[in-house]
Amino acid sequence: MTSDLLAPLDLAFWNIESARHPMHLGALGVFSCHSPTAGAHAADLLAARAAAVPGLRMRIRDVWLPEVRLPRHLSDVRFPLALGGATREPAPDFDPLDHVRLHAPTTDFHAAAGRLMGRPLERGRPPWEAHVLPGESGTSFAVLFKFHHALADGLRALTLAAAIMDPTDLPAPRPRRPEPARGLLPDVRKLPGLLRGTLADVGRALDIGASVARSTLGMRTSSALVSQPSGTRRTAGVVLDLDDVHRVRKSAGGTVNDVLIAVVAGALRRWLDERGDGSEGVEPRALIPVSNRRPRTAQPQGNRLSGYLIRLPVADPDPLERLRTVRTAMDRNKDAGPNRGAGAVALLADHVPALGHRLGGPLVSQAARLWFDILVTSVPLPSLGLKLGGNPLTEIYPLAPLASGQSLAVAVSTYRGRVHYGLVADGRAVPDLELLARAVAEEVEALLEACGT
Repeated sequence: MTSDLLAPLDLAFWNIESARHPMHLGALGVFSCHSPTAGAHAADLLAARAAAVPGLRMRIRDVWLPEVRLPRHLSDVRFPLALGGATREPAPDFDPLDHVRLHAPTTDFHAAAGRLMGRPLERGRPPWEAHVLPGESGTSFAVLFKFHHALADGLRALTLAAAIMDPTDLPAPRPRRPEPARGLLPDVRKLPGLLRGTLADVGRALDIGASVARSTLGMRTSSALVSQPSGTRRTAGVVLDLDDVHRVRKSAGGTVNDVLIAVVAGALRRWLDERGDGSEGVEPRALIPVSNRRPRTAQPQGNRLSGYLIRLPVADPDPLERLRTVRTAMDRNKDAGPNRGAGAVALLADHVPALGHRLGGPLVSQAARLWFDILVTSVPLPSLGLKLGGNPLTEIYPLAPLASGQSLAVAVSTYRGRVHYGLVADGRAVPDLELLARAVAEEVEALLEACGT
């Protein structure tokens, strides 16, 4: 394994992190078992298998003057892009026991996951962890996987996690072609000018992103979706029948994803009204990430993301009208493509030199609040049943990172005929996350009733 310079978007995720604003994503998997020692056995398996997965050995190291190979799509850039960057490289002292941890038995997997999601990953070693949570009943255990967003996006994280599950018939990832090495030799006399140009580039990128977002969408949201980072997290999960989602789709039109997004809009309406904040006039901007990575391609590492931006019709009292609004907005985004429009702000990272990401990280973190109000992301999972130590995976809740200044993020996956919503919230701003989880289930029932199914 060799060192690779982090791509701009990876570097952005690495530099916007703070103690109160960790930038890792996660997944909480629940496994059924028949032994109270199954969790301990699972922890041993994860540690043993992690040692053989090259991607889990990679650390991220800040460098000022890197001598590394550039990603293929950056091979023709000038030196300033690399100044002040970071590399992804094998950790010389990698020990999987530093990353896999067995906890005491618990009766509430989500409560434990919330506490663990609030803790930043250690940046001096490969930025991932696997926490094994035995259930007190002895009939189940959970595993919380955490991956720093600079190491992996959702699809890449799935590939890494699946590599330490029991062997399956998943198709092997296609290897990438070797990339030519490119030395980076700076001219120190140019550093003052590069610094001034870098700060100007950061400012221009932030101005472009904020201007596009403001011109495309309004600023109507709810104070319940805004919070100062507290460094605490809560998680909750909801399981739905995929057949119910298909019934709504066939009756009202649209795609499965349209229905799942509309469910979020309706659930937010119920939640805001129930907690007394009110939903009248509320149209929060939802960022819908779009992966530019092919499903069978494990490489290159890191993030390959763009996105769509839509207004969630929270204020509309009609569930079918909410679905039609979401469908229209998503169709409009798809016609334009994922690389255009306000949702494609992630692509601006490619136009900011590495030093700009390092110096402008705090500004970019705060600017996310200007672009969108809530993240709603879908993480694909294989249809084949996954197992760990022979114990079948029965539930899987994807957990998205929470943007600074926002109180809530939603991730969703379909797995073996069921839909799993993973909710992540700031622990202080949203003490009633279970109310939102209940509202998700109620909204599906409302859609089914409205469709007459």
